[in-house]
Amino acid sequence: MRNIFLIAVCVIFLNSCKTVVYTKSSVDTIVFKTVKIDTLFQDNISIRAITADGNIIWYAANNSKFGFFDLDKNDKFESKINLDSLKLEFRSIAQTTKNIFLLSVANPGLLYKVAKEDLKTTLVYQENNEKVFYDSMKFWNKNEGIAMGDPIEDCLSIIITRDGGNSWNKISSAKLPKIVDGEAAFAASNTNIVIKGNDTWIVSGGKKARVFYSSDKGNSWEVYNTPIVQGKAMAGIFTADFYDAKRGFIAGGDYEVLNQNFGNKAMTEDGGKTWELIAENQGFGYASCIQYIPDSHGKSLVSVGASGLYYSYDSGNTWKQLASDPNLFTIRFLDNHTAIAAGKNKMIQIHFLK
Repeated sequence: MRNIFLIAVCVIFLNSCKTVVYTKSSVDTIVFKTVKIDTLFQDNISIRAITADGNIIWYAANNSKFGFFDLDKNDKFESKINLDSLKLEFRSIAQTTKNIFLLSVANPGLLYKVAKEDLKTTLVYQENNEKVFYDSMKFWNKNEGIAMGDPIEDCLSIIITRDGGNSWNKISSAKLPKIVDGEAAFAASNTNIVIKGNDTWIVSGGKKARVFYSSDKGNSWEVYNTPIVQGKAMAGIFTADFYDAKRGFIAGGDYEVLNQNFGNKAMTEDGGKTWELIAENQGFGYASCIQYIPDSHGKSLVSVGASGLYYSYDSGNTWKQLASDPNLFTIRFLDNHTAIAAGKNKMIQIHFLK
């Protein structure tokens, strides 16, 4: 009998043969034990939206501020978009090859295009309504992007661009699923929208905590229920991430009971159609951002929020606190062991160590 090393093991015992196949995910899962944190900058600022363009980390913030931190030069650039006496709160950021896009949360809803080359700023969309509140923005590709916000009528507010962000159009309520009265979303970390290829997921909270799904870049939608805590204005799904088209994770909880660590995290293995609560009464409480670690085969995740920085290496079944800082609002990975996080008055770089 031929033995194929590292692919199969044949054990002959009492004339029986058992073949054990070792998959990639079973042999090289990295388990982190601790973190090293470098503070990139501190300021009087609130940052809930970041995006990485190589070693340039762009951020959107309060008080009309936006900017970037250059990891190579260890230097920060910051600017402001002045519009009358308004203090704009940017909680959504997205990028294409040539441009950065910033979206303010409240009335008036203002979406700006900022050229990476010379920082020329152009207003590309404006919406005036006392109910306007935009929560998140992402791009499918260099031409097509989507932003979502709280309902003005009987559906979530969704705007889409098909020309690289130069113009944006609001989707008619007749083409979108109806929301329940009191259902909305939270602008916690720019993770209400998740995109994988043409697949798009949007999460909600409040009276209902649900997942809205489109397989065709926003042309049609389905909606799925979740078991995340809901029924209160400040409860529901605050953040989501998908590792691939099937495996995803949602988190959040009750913002008025920050240490409540049940009913606040759930996973799916069927693209969001069904969700299962996980790690009940374990791990973190309220979370503002959840992210899969790249190249972890869908097993490793991190969260930031009121409980600090938490890490799981087993698909979210168990969690370990790696930092206690409650003032981190959003986090993104640069590679499978380095992340950038930001929040109240700072941006940091996190090195995950074995």
